[in-house]
Amino acid sequence: MRSTRDRIRHAILFEVIGLALIVPLGTVLFGLHAAEMGVIGFGSALAATAWNYVYNLGFDHAMQRLAGHTRKSLGLRVGHAVLFEAGLLLILLPPIAWYLEISLTQAFVMDLAIAAFYVAYAFVFNLAYDRAFPLRSWGEIAAQPTR
Repeated sequence: MRSTRDRIRHAILFEVIGLALIVPLGTVLFGLHAAEMGVIGFGSALAATAWNYVYNLGFDHAMQRLAGHTRKSLGLRVGHAVLFEAGLLLILLPPIAWYLEISLTQAFVMDLAIAAFYVAYAFVFNLAYDRAFPLRSWGEIAAQPTR
């Protein structure tokens, strides 16, 4: 299982890279001023960083308890990313509607577009992160012969 230090590195890298991508994309896609998209992006990044830590810690503990390891298959990675974004969507919807003074429906559509980006981004980022920072136990497990 990942250490607290590793989880913090993961969350910070994820949000910094995501923010660098979503602010310019969101400005173009939603027709917002860069400052508005920056506030939404930064506020979302703060909320997502906290959610990322809590969600991934809980997910890993559940995997460890249920499967005895934290290795994720391709299908599990897809489910992991979708569930993360669904939770974050519920967290972010009211503040986005309030800040932009738009309806919850409009905020929902905007949040769905952002979530769609982040689902794909989370999948690619987490795959790359696990390859860049593998756990030793994964290598030890992979090296063991199957029975």
